[in-house]
Amino acid sequence: MSGAAAAPPPRLSAYGLGVLLLLLAGVALSSGGYLIRSIEAADGWQILFYRGIAFTVTCFAFTAVRHRGHLRKAYFDIGLPGLIGSLALGLGFCAYLFAILMTTVANVVFILSAGPFAAALLGRLVLGERVAAVTWAAMVLALAGIGLMMIDGLESGGWLGNLIALLAPLSFAVMVVAVRKRADRDMTPMLPIAGLIACLVALPMVESFALTPHDLLLSCLLGAGQIGLGFILVTLGARWVPAAQVPLLTLTETVLAPIWVWLAFAEAPASLALLGGLVVLAAVLVEAIAGIRRERRARRSRD
Repeated sequence: MSGAAAAPPPRLSAYGLGVLLLLLAGVALSSGGYLIRSIEAADGWQILFYRGIAFTVTCFAFTAVRHRGHLRKAYFDIGLPGLIGSLALGLGFCAYLFAILMTTVANVVFILSAGPFAAALLGRLVLGERVAAVTWAAMVLALAGIGLMMIDGLESGGWLGNLIALLAPLSFAVMVVAVRKRADRDMTPMLPIAGLIACLVALPMVESFALTPHDLLLSCLLGAGQIGLGFILVTLGARWVPAAQVPLLTLTETVLAPIWVWLAFAEAPASLALLGGLVVLAAVLVEAIAGIRRERRARRSRD
């Protein structure tokens, strides 16, 4: 397959397919907390390095199969936007880890909820994409839900970690806008480049490359299954969905992540966390349904 866009299934519009892919991306990304909690001895830099290797190999294999016979052209097709998106995503992987090490998980998750707002602003400035009123409402509702989920764990300390955490949603917004900038091309080739950047950043920080088979397997699952599959789905889906909606629809990750930990480790979330999760899920579903309806009305008006 060349860099040209593949035709979507005949019974599902391109926008609807994009929404579905982004919802599934959130499901894949939500496994991170469970997998990380299952690691026994590896430190953060070891995880980042091996996760990056697995992510790079997985995404390169995907692009090699997807563009067999035209792989070199596929990488040239991402252009400057793809290179910028790769750099942003690779540094975002690192920023997320730094933030986790320097502030609370609750602070990081709450700061990550700024992703839709960052993508909306950047999409408006770079792409001229307008944000529907219902999307703004869904973003505010999701932010309120995440606030409820995190209310018991939010802390004012760790200001440097909080500042670094802001780079993660910003990097995601840049990556999404890069995909939207060249929506007529398959931008998945930018993912292996992002993985290599993360590996190169982590490489000098790794004190020992020796991991137990258990931790090595989980680190590779993080790279191949969690962020590998997750960001392949994000990159594919973002081609057909406005920038502001992309991080909003992937907030299924925020809802599901504590549920997997609850089921695996019997760590029941607080009542406010459950309520907040339902609010976030409602916001995601409202946006998904409203967006599909808008797209259908637009198609009917064109016909």
